[in-house]
Amino acid sequence: MAMSAEALESLLRAAFPDAEIAIADLAGDGDHYKATIRSAAFSGKSRVAQHQLVYAALEGRMGGELHALALDTGPK
Repeated sequence: MAMSAEALESLLRAAFPDAEIAIADLAGDGDHYKATIRSAAFSGKSRVAQHQLVYAALEGRMGGELHALALDTGPK
């Protein structure tokens, strides 16, 4: 079962309410997305730490409902 772009964005908005978020469906299959996220929550954090915050926000859906997610994160 694939995750919709809307469901993905909803999870990210819940975790990063201040964020500027853009979701792109890379393959048109609902399984391969790119998320661009700019949030104050990322300020002062390494890229790895930023990505860990995003994965935590996805509540274990990576590898299940969500097959592949390219991330572009940074402070707002």
